[in-house]
Amino acid sequence: MNTFDANATPIRTGYDSDVPPNLLEFMLKSWNPKGRKLPKVIPDAASFRQRRARLSQRFPGEVLVIPTGHRKVRSNDTYYSFRPGTDFYYLTGAFEPDCVLVLLPRGDAHEALLFVEPSPGKSDATFFTDRNKGELWEGPRFGVGESERRYAIDCRPLPELSATLKAATALPNAKQRVLCGFSRDTEAMLGSGGPEQAKRDEELATFLSEMRLIKDNSELKALRSAVEATKRGFEDVIARLKTAKGERELEGVFWTRARIEGNEVGYTSIVASGSHACTLHWKHNDGTIRKGDLLLLDAGVEGHSLYTSDVTRTLPISGRYTREQRAVYEIVLAAQHAALKMVKPGNDFMAPNKAAMQVLAHGLERLGILPMSAAEALRDENQFYRRYSLHNVSHMLGLDVHDCALARAENYKYGKLQAGMVLTVEPGLYFQTDDLTVPAKYRGIGVRIEDDIVVTATGHRNLSAILPREPDEVEAWMQQVWKREARKRR
Repeated sequence: MNTFDANATPIRTGYDSDVPPNLLEFMLKSWNPKGRKLPKVIPDAASFRQRRARLSQRFPGEVLVIPTGHRKVRSNDTYYSFRPGTDFYYLTGAFEPDCVLVLLPRGDAHEALLFVEPSPGKSDATFFTDRNKGELWEGPRFGVGESERRYAIDCRPLPELSATLKAATALPNAKQRVLCGFSRDTEAMLGSGGPEQAKRDEELATFLSEMRLIKDNSELKALRSAVEATKRGFEDVIARLKTAKGERELEGVFWTRARIEGNEVGYTSIVASGSHACTLHWKHNDGTIRKGDLLLLDAGVEGHSLYTSDVTRTLPISGRYTREQRAVYEIVLAAQHAALKMVKPGNDFMAPNKAAMQVLAHGLERLGILPMSAAEALRDENQFYRRYSLHNVSHMLGLDVHDCALARAENYKYGKLQAGMVLTVEPGLYFQTDDLTVPAKYRGIGVRIEDDIVVTATGHRNLSAILPREPDEVEAWMQQVWKREARKRR
């Protein structure tokens, strides 16, 4: 059977042409029978295997089911580009939709099976009649044999999934866990199971999220690559700033780099000029680019490995910060420096945030913005500084831009930093245009500085330090990019 369940979109639509028998007969003839070469094994196949082994050790004797999910409908019978489920990809490296990873108990370990759709090639009429998956519609896909070679894991045809799960869960005292929310059909094969089953499923999701808290060397390499591509994307935007008319133009410039060097953008880019920077998640990107304003660019390339960077720089559109802009920028930068000093093993995850907020509050006091002392504003029962900086400064980063979201609070927000964790450090100040507590000269200024930080055994390493952030260095960087572009045009 086919577990594809994206709103049960039909293979054929009302506007498709009929297929007369003569055409069907003609289409199935005279194709070169020579098969495609087997694909190369994915890089770091050993890392994926080690992750599956670790999952196996955590849930001995239990059937574990991790679907990747399906394409999602964007409009009627058109789809968003498919992205694998994060945990599924973390365990397999497989990229195609509808696949299901099953770990079957075998003694003290598990047998890992990857269920994939068979690829009949051009031996079956679906290659030209199935608009969802037909080869002439969507391109060739791996079948069972090619998937087995590519992902270095035993593979089975997807139609065998139901019988396999039925047999495995019918054994005496059989326990099962499924990663929910990715495939209704797969979940239906296993039945509901009641509150106890729901608890087991939740424990599986939590463990997978917590596994990803510590990055291995292959993950850190992928993140570095994503950051390097992101720097080039930022420079593309800077180069276009001289002539750009609107935010959406710059969004497209960065997106082009993401598609050239990676899979996509890791999240919807925030391209916020002027007062739009005061909306934390500004995504309309429909504003005008004006000299004299700042541009807050929060964007990241998601690499082919699916690991994403998440970097913010606040750039002077004219190439030079005004006195007021620089004053705000330097407070935010000082807050980031203070936060970075607290990124080291054994410190609380929230320690960088606490350090940054101290600096921001005292900076607000110096600017004459706080209507009380910084000490009063910082009291737990007050937190008045948050009027101008709504968010904390860190979140985990990896395959998801907000990575490991299902980890327990005691291991994440209220946990300790450990070597191998990757997190952002991103303080910001945002002065709304209608905020009467803010002097008029600062209203409409929004500044955020964000970097991607890996915790090391002795402290931390800034993966995105290759993008300048000191104000003089940012100005010099912009001039350098503009000069380079001018030389190209000669």
